[in-house]
Amino acid sequence: MDDQLSLPAAPLTVAAGQAVCASLDLVANAATAADLVRRAADRGADLLVLPELFLTGYELPGITADPGRHTTGADDSRLDPLREACAAHRTALVVGAPTRAEDGTPRISALAFDRDGKLAATYDKQHATPSERDAGIAPGSCGTTFVLDGWRFGLSICWDSSFPEHARAAALDGCHAYLNGGMFSPGFSAKANSFLFPARAMDNTSYAVLANHCGPSGPYSGGGHSAIWGPLGELLADAGTADPGLAVAEFAPEVLRAARAEEPVLVDPSLTAPVRPRFVGGAL
Repeated sequence: MDDQLSLPAAPLTVAAGQAVCASLDLVANAATAADLVRRAADRGADLLVLPELFLTGYELPGITADPGRHTTGADDSRLDPLREACAAHRTALVVGAPTRAEDGTPRISALAFDRDGKLAATYDKQHATPSERDAGIAPGSCGTTFVLDGWRFGLSICWDSSFPEHARAAALDGCHAYLNGGMFSPGFSAKANSFLFPARAMDNTSYAVLANHCGPSGPYSGGGHSAIWGPLGELLADAGTADPGLAVAEFAPEVLRAARAEEPVLVDPSLTAPVRPRFVGGAL
């Protein structure tokens, strides 16, 4: 972008949500997600982030065995409750779901809906784990920036967050926050919350958001503690293990400005991390 360090004009309230989801039941999980949109809107949220594969659960064998049934996309009527909830409450949504590549191969994706309920961006998980690849999941090849009310959000999914260059690529595209939908066990979520996501925030003087599963899903059990960190790594909100649960915080341009003045890591002339191909969706 032309001005990597440009800032949005006004504050935005963001929520990270969690709830136990139903195995391979996209209709039921869409209803749960729509209810979380309502709950987030009641707390003033302009944007809600939900976990990895929230619309089906982390059910890789079932997804890859019948991708025609268990994947979704822009024209899927089963997503109508999400579109309607976003439009009714004027709240945007990023939610994890399985999708398919053009050749039909399943992918782990994040779907970003704008305030009108329109699908504005789709991000495909770039760092698919070895077990996900073995199960037949194809990794994505392109980063994604979702724009809402002048705020630029870098989308990520679970293991993406373990690669510092993934968050840095978002920051170099001008992102003000790094959003992650995860499936982290209680043990790993303790590490993610104590140092991984604070580091991703401070590495890039960007807000960081984790929406994590809070119950059993496929072979795993999520540790909850969906949370939000400020641009110097400070914890702003934590949902604990509540089901359903929300972590809600205000993102403020002046806080970003002060953090980037205090830690000017994005203007170091030695920066070499490539942005690589990147899709930008949403209202600019």
